[in-house]
Amino acid sequence: MLACLPFCYARRTHWFLDEDGVDGWSSKIFVKVNAPEVLRRELSRPNWKREEVALGTATDPYQAIEGRYRITRGILEALRDFRTPVGIVTRCPLIVRDLDILAEMAGRSGVTVCVSIATMDPERAREIEPTVAPPAQRLRAVRMLVDRGIRTGVLLAPVLPGLTDDPESLAEVIRAAAGAGVSFVGHRVLYLGQVTKDAFHRFLTSRHAELLPLYRRLYPGQYAPSAYVRDIAEIVAEEKARVGPLQPRYIQPPPDPEQVELF
Repeated sequence: MLACLPFCYARRTHWFLDEDGVDGWSSKIFVKVNAPEVLRRELSRPNWKREEVALGTATDPYQAIEGRYRITRGILEALRDFRTPVGIVTRCPLIVRDLDILAEMAGRSGVTVCVSIATMDPERAREIEPTVAPPAQRLRAVRMLVDRGIRTGVLLAPVLPGLTDDPESLAEVIRAAAGAGVSFVGHRVLYLGQVTKDAFHRFLTSRHAELLPLYRRLYPGQYAPSAYVRDIAEIVAEEKARVGPLQPRYIQPPPDPEQVELF
């Protein structure tokens, strides 16, 4: 499992199932083996308007076990067959396995891929995402997607106070993304919901106890203060302006511009 251990907000879904989302996270995986079949039934309904479908909003659709079950690939095949646009968020280079389907969808219904990269520092990445591919591998996947004409961007997320939020760290991700030919760069500040906050504080206690006062101050609730969020947005905007307009390398026409606003 892509155990983004400290910060994954999907931990709360284990709580819904009376499972331990702190100590038991990544030790048990629930697989919806009939998901492609169910999706095909839903897409075949007369009232389906081919709205964009989002994959990866709760947990990564390219978990390691996807290599065995191929559920995400089956979902993409269904979306392709019913000419339904899709937006995908992932951290996993396994997505390049499905380049054939994604390239086909890019020229028909439309597809947008968003690859999450929180830092280009391999040591820091290994610390916060110990089972996820290193940033360089994810960036290589980005280039492969772009080169096949797939609208691809990088999501600089999560921005972790005191860990990945210094201007140079943010700038490094943006520069790397721009160099890979992405269509967009987005960002998202850390969200600490129920269950996730407990796991993250445990991570800080064991690895960065000096940051605990900062996090207690910034996160009395689930969200960082608006002033902090604005500060990060300004840093990101300044660096994006510094690298200049992004130059996506399309081989096939991009999806409808209305889909851009999702990120």
